[in-house]
Amino acid sequence: MPSFDIVSEIDNVELRNAVDNSKRELATRFDFRGVDASFELNKEVVKVSADSDFQVTQMIDILRGNLAKRGVDARAMEPKDVVHTGKTWSQDVHFKNGIEALIAKKLLKMIKDAKIKVQAQIQGEQLRITGKKRDDLQAVMQLARESDLGQPFQFNNFRD
Repeated sequence: MPSFDIVSEIDNVELRNAVDNSKRELATRFDFRGVDASFELNKEVVKVSADSDFQVTQMIDILRGNLAKRGVDARAMEPKDVVHTGKTWSQDVHFKNGIEALIAKKLLKMIKDAKIKVQAQIQGEQLRITGKKRDDLQAVMQLARESDLGQPFQFNNFRD
């Protein structure tokens, strides 16, 4: 029986490239001349720091633009609260990797409510979809793409 997996992954190489491009853009921007501002990547967390909270939000927009250029979905971003320490403002941006159990259950419920003739099961941080017809599997893919669960989904391990 045909099957595939629904996963949510980010490409760490492209994430690093987007952060590097953001650093370069920051160095050339006129409004950031003489400002102590930086991007720091640590695994799947980007720390954005600057002299004011307005500059931090501008830097988040720079990062979001560079992520789009590199093909990383910005919905994977999960910005935390802006922190003010001393004279610097900083914000951690986490990137979601894997489907959380709550989102997986919501997606599972959406598939069941759509009454598509497939079997869906949660396997760790991914969903395995199995069905008799390829058209049913493609309908599930379309449903997952159109769902607004705040997370990008990819489809892999498509087997006939």
